[in-house]
Formats: sequence, structure tokens, C-alpha cells
Amino acid sequence: MEMEQKNQGTLGSIEDQFNLIAEEYDINRRKFIPCFEDYYKNTTKFIVSNIHKPKRILDLGAGTGLLSYFWYLYFPASEYVLVDIADDMLQVARKRFAGIDTVLYQAADYSREFPAQDFDVIISALSIHHLENRDKKKLFERIYDKLPEGGVFVNYDQFCAGKSDMDDWFDSYWESQLSDSGLTEHDIELWKERRKLDRECSVEEETAMLAERGFKSVKCIYTYQKFSVIIAIK
Repeated sequence: MEMEQKNQGTLGSIEDQFNLIAEEYDINRRKFIPCFEDYYKNTTKFIVSNIHKPKRILDLGAGTGLLSYFWYLYFPASEYVLVDIADDMLQVARKRFAGIDTVLYQAADYSREFPAQDFDVIISALSIHHLENRDKKKLFERIYDKLPEGGVFVNYDQFCAGKSDMDDWFDSYWESQLSDSGLTEHDIELWKERRKLDRECSVEEETAMLAERGFKSVKCIYTYQKFSVIIAIK
């Protein structure tokens, strides 16, 4: 699919949910992610300090371009391809990167459509957990095939604990933090609706999927309860 400023998004419940909150997404993101600074900023700083400057970076489920922004701070000369199912989200990203012609946009369901180019780095934040495990595995195959030897995939995502009792701990603590974060009741109700779309796996399950696909080095480099960052090197 050709990438341009006005692509058609794939219709569906995930698209509808995220289009609904696109403009408020960045404002509330810090409130929804209690470990925001470490999760986005410090983890990214650690990763970029250990890799060569990439020519092209793919951001899957890019939303408003928040994660790409943190990478852009270190690699402004790289080309970025931002893919998201919700075009309203990408409209916010277009405003963020206005005037920067090295940032391209594609409104598409990346679990079905994948950009034609190859990439040195593929990143994603809080998106892949919407896929069933079988679809995660298929996605990881596509990601592996798009990367060169030594290419890097980084998934900043939310995960279940893998054990039901600890899952309850994680979920109840997260919800209690949101209640004290300054979010409105409406924001929290929308969050609860979005949660119904989640198909979380555990960190251990995902690292095993990536290793099984053939990534030579797979490591969870950051964890704060439900929020973890996994890096996989081809």
C-alpha cells in the first residue's frame, strides 16, 4: 500500500475506540502509564546508546507518534514509517511531525498489511497486546523477515503476569492508581471498554515466541508490573 498523508483505515472496534480518544491521547498517556519516564524515555535512551544509526524505522500501532518522537530525538536523520489502524491517531502524529518529510504514514491493520520496505529497526508501543497469540506469532514472522542480520525489534507493551492470582494484583493496583491520577470518570470508563480488546500474554510467553522464530538474542530489559519492554535482535 502506498504511504501518503490520507490513507483509509481498516474499520473495526479497535479503530473506533482509538479514534474516539485521539486528541486526548497524549495528555492522558502519562496518567495511564505510571512508569512513563522509565518506560518511554530511559529505556529508549538505553537502547539507542547501543545500536548504530538506523536508516529506516517502522513504528507498528504508532498512534499519535509518541514512541517515534522519543526515537526521533536521537535519530532525526532516519526515515520513519508510522502504521496505525486508526487514521485519526495518525492525524495527530502528522501535526506532531509537521514539516518533516522523512516521516511517512500508513493507515492499515498491520496484522494483515505490512509495508513493502525493509527496516533496520521495528518498534511498537502498547499495541501488539491486542492480538491473539497465533496472530502475534504471525506478526513476529513478518517482523523477522523485514529486518537485516543484526536488526532490532523493540516491543514496549503491557503483559499479564501469567498466573491468575498475580494478574488480579496487577490489574487491581493499576486501576487504583488510575483513580488517583486525575483522570475523569469518563476517561476511566473508556479505558475499561478498551481493556475488553486486550489479549495479553506474559513476558515469558512473548520472549519464547520471539526466540522460537529465530531471533538470536531476546531479552526483557524493563519491567514495571504490567508494563515491560522486550528487545529482540536478529
